[in-house]
Amino acid sequence: MRSVVAPDLPRIPVKGGGTFQVHRIYCVGRNFADHAREMGATVAASAAERGHPVFFLKPSDAVVIDGVVPYPPGTRELHHEVELVVALGRDAPPGEVTAAVAQSLVFGFAVGLDLTRRDLQAAAKAKGLPWDTGKAFDHSAPISEIVPGAGIDIRALSLSLTVNGERRQHGALSDLIWDVEDILGELSQLYALRAGDLVFMGTPAGVGPLQVGDTFFAALDGVVELHGRIAPVPR
Repeated sequence: MRSVVAPDLPRIPVKGGGTFQVHRIYCVGRNFADHAREMGATVAASAAERGHPVFFLKPSDAVVIDGVVPYPPGTRELHHEVELVVALGRDAPPGEVTAAVAQSLVFGFAVGLDLTRRDLQAAAKAKGLPWDTGKAFDHSAPISEIVPGAGIDIRALSLSLTVNGERRQHGALSDLIWDVEDILGELSQLYALRAGDLVFMGTPAGVGPLQVGDTFFAALDGVVELHGRIAPVPR
C-alpha cells in the first residue's frame, strides 16, 4: 500500500517566540466604505442597512512569511490590498459566537496583503461567476509576524501601505463596517472556527497595481510591520 505525504501546514513566527500553525484563511470583502465605493459597490447608509459581510477564502499555503512574492501567472493586473489580520488561538464553541466569546478567541494580530489578480476577478464578476481565481492563488497572502493581542486596542489603530516609498493606502480601523467581534460572530454561523484560523479583515481605499521589482512596506500603526518585494515569475 502506498501513502501520500502532504506538505506541512505553514507556520508564522510569533513576536516574542513561537510559531502559529495556519488552519484556514478567511477574508472579508468590502469592509471599508471608501474601498467599497472605489470598487463600484453600494454602501449602506447606516449599520441597520449593512446586511451581511462578504466572505471568501484563500488556501492556507498562500501565506508568504519572507516577504518575497513571485509575480503570479495568468494575470497582468496584480493588485495590493493591505489588511488587518486576526489570528485565532482556540476553537470556537458550538453555536453563534457572542462578542465576549469572540474576544476570547483572538490570539493576536498581524498586517498582511490580500493580493488580487484584478483582471481575473473583474472578468468573473462581469459574468456573474465565482472569482476564486482572482483571490485564492499561490503566494497571495503575504503576512507579518503575529503580535499577541493582549492589551492592543485595535480600533485605535490604523493601516498603511507604501509601494516604492510612495503611500498608496491608509485607513483607520475605527472605520471598519464590521469589527472583529462582528466578523467572528458572522463566520461562526457559517463555519466551525478553529485555532490556527486567520481572518483578513478588509482593505481601505487606494488599491492598485504591483509590478516585478516593486517593494512594499505595510504597517499596523507601530505595532507590526511587513516588508516585501515582487519577484519575477519562477522559471
